[in-house]
Amino acid sequence: MTNDFVQISDFFAQVDWNSKIYLLLRHAERNHITPDDKDFGAHVGLTDCGRRQAVALGKVIPAIGDAVYFSSPVGRCVETAKCIGEGRKLAGFGVCSGASVNVTPLNELGDFFVRDVPAYEQTLREGFYEGICEWLDSGEHDAFFPLHERAEQMREMMFAKGDSRFNIFVTHDAWIVPCLSHFCNLKFQPKCWMNFLTGLAFERLEKGNVKVTPITAMETGWLHF
Repeated sequence: MTNDFVQISDFFAQVDWNSKIYLLLRHAERNHITPDDKDFGAHVGLTDCGRRQAVALGKVIPAIGDAVYFSSPVGRCVETAKCIGEGRKLAGFGVCSGASVNVTPLNELGDFFVRDVPAYEQTLREGFYEGICEWLDSGEHDAFFPLHERAEQMREMMFAKGDSRFNIFVTHDAWIVPCLSHFCNLKFQPKCWMNFLTGLAFERLEKGNVKVTPITAMETGWLHF
């Protein structure tokens, strides 16, 4: 287990070719969410740079094996998953020429850890990063389910939804950070956060074992504010 993010190309270079891969990724670079956004950024889309970076990530996914794409219902996550699929298509991997990329939106990827919506919205208003970090430290928060138990349930949900060689799940940093904390013991602070197109990979081996690797498609998996 590494205590830092691994480049996704390096991760794929060492995977067991009889395994199934589950990627839990943050969406690509988005436009800025303003403090007065009444929808807390729900309608904020990707930047052109983010689209290009997601396509580039798709080109890295290996050629052999089928792939399925799931995302949060939020538009930037759906678009990120489509761009990843288009990247694989452009590289000639696993998608017939002319076929569109099918992305399945999952409500679970939009709010999987939220236990109390009003408390969650209050956390967004009062300090998102600070609230998440308090939850990481204690494992408990009024707005969220118990962190460690719910992270395990997130993994099991992914395994239940996807049964392909490559299973890509695109969601938000709020739900990946607790998984990185739980499975990889990575430490986060309000001014030291995770980057776009970053997350973790579960590698399910034929014998039933599961390897977990923190991964990034960016130059670094960290964002410093």
